[in-house]
Amino acid sequence: VQLQASGGGLVQAGGSLRLSCAASGFTLDYYAIGWFRQAPGKVREGVSYISSSGGSTYYADSVRGRFTISRDNAKNTVYLQMNSLKPEDTAVYYCAARNVPGAPTDAAQYDTWGQGTQVTVSS
Repeated sequence: VQLQASGGGLVQAGGSLRLSCAASGFTLDYYAIGWFRQAPGKVREGVSYISSSGGSTYYADSVRGRFTISRDNAKNTVYLQMNSLKPEDTAVYYCAARNVPGAPTDAAQYDTWGQGTQVTVSS
């Protein structure tokens, strides 16, 4: 049972990246997925969440209108499209899964975590 986050990289401010969270060893169909990030010296923060059906999505105020979370259960993958990136978006991004209804916004409710992918936004 594993999650693999990928798609990070170095991008200039205003640019875009798409992160992917792929599951192996289990199917994501019944899992809520959350994206979290942690910058050096800062606490981990929730970025976006999506319910198992994709019918419910939530965004942190800092990314609302710029980031879009989506899922393709046929590909067993959840995506985070990040547009209009800012230097303050620089962090390691993690995806996490939990087999629950809805889309929990508390990191403590997620029990399966990916290894993280680095996103660096230059000014």
